[in-house]
Amino acid sequence: MRLGPPPGLGPGRPVHRPLTAPLPAPRLRVRGAGPVPQRDTHWEIIRCIVRALERRFGDDVKVKSDVRIDFPGHRNAFCPDVAKLRDDAVQDAKGHGDYADVEFIAEVISKGTGMNDYGPKKTAYATAGVPVYLIVDPYTGKCVVHTLPEDGEYTQDVRVAFGVDIDLTKTPLDLTLATDGFPRD
Repeated sequence: MRLGPPPGLGPGRPVHRPLTAPLPAPRLRVRGAGPVPQRDTHWEIIRCIVRALERRFGDDVKVKSDVRIDFPGHRNAFCPDVAKLRDDAVQDAKGHGDYADVEFIAEVISKGTGMNDYGPKKTAYATAGVPVYLIVDPYTGKCVVHTLPEDGEYTQDVRVAFGVDIDLTKTPLDLTLATDGFPRD
């Protein structure tokens, strides 16, 4: 029996999927020598966010999950947990999308990787001008909404506890996101 990641995956081997790839089922993440299953809590939060976006924008909303997007800067290719693209977003001849089409990103914290969500990813998303960046932490039961990117930094942060609606009506999303359905770890 073969243990470890599937062929073609592993440390240092990026997963390349076009921005049009369908929303995947819960997936395996590779950590160290073997795969680590995505936690139910993590996946349920992603589903809550995607459903809210579909309710607000319709079933054909351009929402991606765990799909590689190349952001400006060295080694800034990330696969956000949730990324909403502009309605008029298009792909180039190679099937790649443009980071400038991203209107919203949500990342759900995982133990051991949270520093990436609050550090390199936050900087890359702000540098790219992503208008709304949501970090959801199921361990603390809190969310942080970063908005108004300027010069590689978000200039406004709002902290919200699970159970309190997140008001994004003054952002390009024009959405109120309920968090009362977000499970905790």
